[in-house]
Amino acid sequence: MSRKICFIFSATMLLLTAVAQAQISALPDTVYNPNIDYNTTPKQYIISGITVTGAPNFDENAVIGYSGLDVGRTIGVPGEEITAAVKRFVKQGLFSDIKIAATKTVDNRIWLEIRLKERPRVSELNFFGLKKSEKEDAEKSIGIIKDSQITPNIADRAEKIVKKHLASKGFSNAEVKIYQKDDPEKPGFVIVDVNVDKKEKVKVNRIFFTGNTVLNQMKLDNAMKKTNEKGKWYNFFKSKKFIPEEFQNDKNLLVERYNDAGFRDAYIAADSVVHIDDKTVNIYISIEEGEKYYFGNINWVGNTVYMTQDLNQLLKIQKGEVYNHKLLNDRLQANDDAVSKLYTDRGYLFAHIEPVEVSVNDDSINFEMRIFEGKQATINKIGINGNERVNEHVIRRELYTKPGQLYSQTDIVRSLGELARMGHFDPESVYKNIDIQPDPENGTVDINYGLTTKSSDQIEFSAGIGGTGFVGSIGLKFTNFAIQNILKPKTYHFVPQGEGQTFTLNYRSSGLAYNSFSVSFIEPWLGGKRPNSLSVSFYFAQQNSYSNRFLNNMSSYYNSYLYQQNSVNNIYGYDYSNYGQSEYDPGKYIRTFVGSIGYGKRLKWPDDYFTFYGELSYQLYSMSKWPYMGLYEGSTLVQDGVFHNPSITFALSRSSVMNPIYPRSGSTFTLSLKLTPPYSLINGKDYTKISFAERYRFIEYHKWKFSAKTFTPLDSKEKFVLMTRAEFGYLGHYNDNARSPFETFMLGGDGMSAYSGAYTLGMEYIPLRGYDAGAPYTVNSKSQSSATSATSYLYNKFTLEARYPISLEQNATIYALAFVEAGNSFFSIKDYNPFNLSRSAGVGVRIFLPMFGILGIDWAYGFDKTTGTTKASGSHFHFVLGQEL
Repeated sequence: MSRKICFIFSATMLLLTAVAQAQISALPDTVYNPNIDYNTTPKQYIISGITVTGAPNFDENAVIGYSGLDVGRTIGVPGEEITAAVKRFVKQGLFSDIKIAATKTVDNRIWLEIRLKERPRVSELNFFGLKKSEKEDAEKSIGIIKDSQITPNIADRAEKIVKKHLASKGFSNAEVKIYQKDDPEKPGFVIVDVNVDKKEKVKVNRIFFTGNTVLNQMKLDNAMKKTNEKGKWYNFFKSKKFIPEEFQNDKNLLVERYNDAGFRDAYIAADSVVHIDDKTVNIYISIEEGEKYYFGNINWVGNTVYMTQDLNQLLKIQKGEVYNHKLLNDRLQANDDAVSKLYTDRGYLFAHIEPVEVSVNDDSINFEMRIFEGKQATINKIGINGNERVNEHVIRRELYTKPGQLYSQTDIVRSLGELARMGHFDPESVYKNIDIQPDPENGTVDINYGLTTKSSDQIEFSAGIGGTGFVGSIGLKFTNFAIQNILKPKTYHFVPQGEGQTFTLNYRSSGLAYNSFSVSFIEPWLGGKRPNSLSVSFYFAQQNSYSNRFLNNMSSYYNSYLYQQNSVNNIYGYDYSNYGQSEYDPGKYIRTFVGSIGYGKRLKWPDDYFTFYGELSYQLYSMSKWPYMGLYEGSTLVQDGVFHNPSITFALSRSSVMNPIYPRSGSTFTLSLKLTPPYSLINGKDYTKISFAERYRFIEYHKWKFSAKTFTPLDSKEKFVLMTRAEFGYLGHYNDNARSPFETFMLGGDGMSAYSGAYTLGMEYIPLRGYDAGAPYTVNSKSQSSATSATSYLYNKFTLEARYPISLEQNATIYALAFVEAGNSFFSIKDYNPFNLSRSAGVGVRIFLPMFGILGIDWAYGFDKTTGTTKASGSHFHFVLGQEL
């Protein structure tokens, strides 16, 4: 006679914590009718089946696997296996009720049922007492996710996270409570409310130091970066909030400050934070300074590659200097010229240096620098990840690291800089995503460059008011052009791409008044094997004059306002009533044609940051009945002529700037010379007797320019950057009677005046914020005989500019700036005075958009008078479109 036998194994877990609780209760005898004597030795059973109930959102096999029980396993009943399974579920915290029951036994076989009750899931998450941005930050970090389970552990953790986040903002007294309530519309789900009472921000009222005799209050205050008392002038720009976590960090900084001064035994003896009220605290810090120490003998052990004398010279720490632990670590590891870099640049990637204090004699600490040089590491593989824009060989040719070479830290840094300067990748991510995988056993290293592709092609649309009226411009710049792929349609993305060449088109127009067109092409790696560049460019512009019925008023205006010649009647302004009757005469024009070809080469001496560039160019100026040039032969205005300007340019440059969009460090220097043949010295003509047209048929000059720019980080994170700049230019001549009216300088404004077509003398526009174009100008009236009022043959300019980034994201780089600037232009060397400067100051913002390049606006105030005025230049706004001011 068969009968059904069932019994229950239950274990009641007395886990009285807020993290997790589980209830394991004995099942009623009337249902399961167990036939087990718990007072005897446990009986061994083989598990023949396991089922799971009460957990519909979990995979049954996963639950069984997590329990540690499986079919075919032998267990003792009663025994530890069932208890251990229950404990595993309790520890997981996902179930509020856990029962393991035996549903049947036959001989030595047993069938089990795991009965669970799931904890509720979140249907809605609400925050009360937080701002919108604070809610968004909290929701991302607290770990409570909609449609996921919430456990006591998750709720407690979320409460702590919110409190910690608010404390980091200065709300150290904030109270956070998390409540759960059943969702009436969704059984098994709860609505979670996070209630926050931020209270008032807690600020530091006073910081009291005791025991300090070497460092005064101000020095100790400055050592603490985040904990600053209010009311002190030197803390004006610092946060006064009290943040407990930052206070702990600042105490370590205090000790470091003492260590830097030679007090290596200094420590914080005691500290306390006293709440004056809910808003302010006083901080009390007791310091034990200890004795002052000095560097003693420094011995090197284990060095075979470099001599001890060379290592001491590079360490730059002498016996008797004040002990400075940070300085020692910097000279060994952190600085750009640290001792360790000497080894890593020669392949000793696995080398390390351990400074050991071997003895202390009175107040001197003797060190032993123990060096493990190891063997040299060879580069095995170089990987490139994330490139979606250029052909891979275009990237690899820029790298200074090659497979088979010895590892070099300097080559790594230089390679990162070249990748950032290419313009095809986000420069911020280039430095963050370098992955170096050393293999000490094989003496090799794998290097992986992680890149984030961005488009650097640009479209230019601009419009403005110039000397000819409304001027519109459209331009296209392709920075990944591939001229060799013109016949390969598969490489086209509007144009053939993939080889990193630059192709630019630009068209500007003011209707019939002014039109210009330019095209340029640059191949940065001519031949593909060496970084020798080839550049070709063409430019054409034509500006037409007004007809006769409008010319009288217009010429008077130009002659008086722009040129101010004594022989011309000064009529300031003209009659605008005739403007509607004006029209352009195609027979009255000035045309400019420019063609150039250049070759650049990266040099190896003095170092490989230097480049040399040479260019041949030809410029042609053709005038027909053109009255606006301000060129005179005696008292006659020159209106017709053809002028040729063939020239050669040599430029020597050095650039160590690695991030062209927002440079943090490095410098650029350029010295250039542009010259023509000295026609007047070789043609045998008397230039005092020949006509104007003959004198300037072939223009002659030598043009010298120098520019220097440096970038210096002003904080440890290299965000706040100081840019300094100096520029000089001089246009010289071979013959006093053949001084060129072309290629001169015009200082002032934003440098965009040339785009208007108002001036076509080959004049070079130099921006100077706070002044109009041509306003900063000095001339000795005795030395100026026939030139425009703003014709400058010499200029200098100086700039100090502080920059701070607002966004360094790939899709938009934005930074604010404040500057002081000074400069002036001069008619001749006799007029030059380096202290006669037009000064200005102002603020601005720059936005770099990959599709449009650099955009920005500056406000500047010019402090000095300009030529012909009696008051300061005053307030000016300047717009930036693609160029640098």
